[in-house]
Amino acid sequence: QVQLVESGGGLVQPGGSLRLSCAASGSIVSINAMGWYRQAPGKERELVATITSGTSTNYADSVKGRFTISRDNAKNTVYLQMNSLKPEDTAVYYCNADLKYINGIRFTQSTYWGQGTQVTVSS
Repeated sequence: QVQLVESGGGLVQPGGSLRLSCAASGSIVSINAMGWYRQAPGKERELVATITSGTSTNYADSVKGRFTISRDNAKNTVYLQMNSLKPEDTAVYYCNADLKYINGIRFTQSTYWGQGTQVTVSS
């Protein structure tokens, strides 16, 4: 019914850049907000950045000024441009979407998660 597919993760040296993409597909009516979260080994999942349908953005202090979140509503896709990457950015990054979808003959609101993509920053 609804699926979030992520891409763009990989290995990069400190100071390098990566661009993550997350495309939502299925019987989607609208997406209220999308965001990126990350989880490092031994740590809890944390918010990285969010963006609403009105393009309002919110960033964690640790990534502000280095990461940029954006979305393409026509493609139901959210992006995370990551610049000046640091070793502490190493984590599994998860895409999140708060959306409405067609459930039978009704609209249902729910939150979906992507499968996660590994980002490793190391020399």
